[in-house]
Amino acid sequence: MRRDDNDDPFDEFFREIERMMDEMMGSEGDVHIDRDSPNGGGDLHVDVHETDDEIRVVADIPGVEKEAIDLKCDGSVLTIDADSHQREYHERLTLPSEVDEHSASATYNNGILEVTFDREEDSADIEL
Repeated sequence: MRRDDNDDPFDEFFREIERMMDEMMGSEGDVHIDRDSPNGGGDLHVDVHETDDEIRVVADIPGVEKEAIDLKCDGSVLTIDADSHQREYHERLTLPSEVDEHSASATYNNGILEVTFDREEDSADIEL
């Protein structure tokens, strides 16, 4: 088997970790990180922390200016785009549950991005 220079040697390793985590957590904890960027993306370290009230995403984005980071969320997927002179990052993170994207707050300090969302209410109260 001949390895292409564009192949990331850790892709298979990360896919296996994702598979094992999804298997352990079941359908309630499905976390997926899309690592298909052609320009050096896919090497971000991303952690997701959950509480009953919020979801917090922490990502290492070294060597990028704050102004070069673009964040988007549709309530279930967080997209992180960032670039510097040396690297370009593109990550699509499927969040473990629906969030209120309008509640998002983000900080970036010393290469660490932290994005916090309130969980979306599962159902609305209906008054009679």
